[in-house]
Amino acid sequence: MSKFQSRSKEIEIMDDLNCDGEVLRQTLTELEVINRLLGGNHVTLDAIKKVILKSLTKKWKIVDLGCGGGDMLVLVKKWLLSKNIEFELIGIDANPNVIEFARNNCKSHPEITFETQNIFSEKFSNESYDIVIGTLFYHHFTDTQLVSTFKSLKSQTEHIIFNDIHRHPLAYYSIKLLTTLLSKSEMVKFDAPLSVLRAFRREELEDILEEAGISEFNLRWKWAFRWQLIF
Repeated sequence: MSKFQSRSKEIEIMDDLNCDGEVLRQTLTELEVINRLLGGNHVTLDAIKKVILKSLTKKWKIVDLGCGGGDMLVLVKKWLLSKNIEFELIGIDANPNVIEFARNNCKSHPEITFETQNIFSEKFSNESYDIVIGTLFYHHFTDTQLVSTFKSLKSQTEHIIFNDIHRHPLAYYSIKLLTTLLSKSEMVKFDAPLSVLRAFRREELEDILEEAGISEFNLRWKWAFRWQLIF
């Protein structure tokens, strides 16, 4: 059976919530570059614009799940400021070492706060937001976990924005080649190709949404091999 036939269950190094040190810092730095150069950040920001431009008068509380170094929230902040839109921006990650990196990385952006939280915790389930975003976040979870997560998030927020990878051979071999040639992080070299194998085809996402009881959504393919999902 082809390795692309179904979602891989292999675990990424990043899934270790205790990972720390120089390899983590190098990885988070490189992921920001990858998302910026391959257009991944644009997919999330474009979705946010689609949602917010329908209602400019309110203050928006936005949380970024698996926020990494906080780079996505910085882009969101800059756009919101350019439109004179009030906001509260929160980045969360279950790994406290990632949150420490994000706080240091975003020292010049005090409007953004960062919290160590696990999305499966009772504390998180009691939170509420206007928009929940996740960039290269959801592929870390099984279909069953995603069904449960989407059901919970629908009661916590008005809008959910999903930006993740399309599982495709070209995406896999391209990122494998790029990271082998250019990356200085062993975590990136291992995790990046595996992320593609853990990612999604359209029908898989549609099945997850159906099982979660979500019938109204907007799912679009975006370059480079990204799914933009708004619901």
